[in-house]
Amino acid sequence: MIQETLDEAELKMSQAIEYVQSEFSTVRTGRANAGILNRITVEYYGTQTPLQQLASFSVPEPRLLVIQPYDKSSVNSIERAIRTSGMGLNPSSDGHVIRIVFPALTEERRVELTRVVRNMAEEGRVAMRNIRRHAMSDLSALHGEISDDDIRRAEDELQEITDRMVDKVDDLLEHKEQELLEV
Repeated sequence: MIQETLDEAELKMSQAIEYVQSEFSTVRTGRANAGILNRITVEYYGTQTPLQQLASFSVPEPRLLVIQPYDKSSVNSIERAIRTSGMGLNPSSDGHVIRIVFPALTEERRVELTRVVRNMAEEGRVAMRNIRRHAMSDLSALHGEISDDDIRRAEDELQEITDRMVDKVDDLLEHKEQELLEV
């Protein structure tokens, strides 16, 4: 019973880390990265369709992203969706492929993005603490069925798991900050 609670908490914390990592990938670093387009949906034959389902992506140069639509008739729709996404990207096309040149980030923008990334990491840490709190309450509910010593050991182990997972979020944050501040 105790091990199931700990395993479930560790699984949920791992999922929270994956979520934080996916959130980090949506932050532009001045380098071409197809991950920032993950949230864009395109009006395609009257249906909102994720951009990944309509095109392939390549990064031939560090600051250039090339989008190759599977259907040439969707080029204008994809361009429009990228322009209106609010990401500050300006796509250009030749009718067959769409090119996005990523401008170099200003120092002010880098600092702002660093703040955004820190907030994302803090949300991840809060999620970890919430998972820990729920697991602690599950362990406390076992009072009477299991000895207090076993519950205390499980709580200590849960705290170690939480600390390890929070350290992973901190490592991801540190890596992303270095990426953002790299000129």
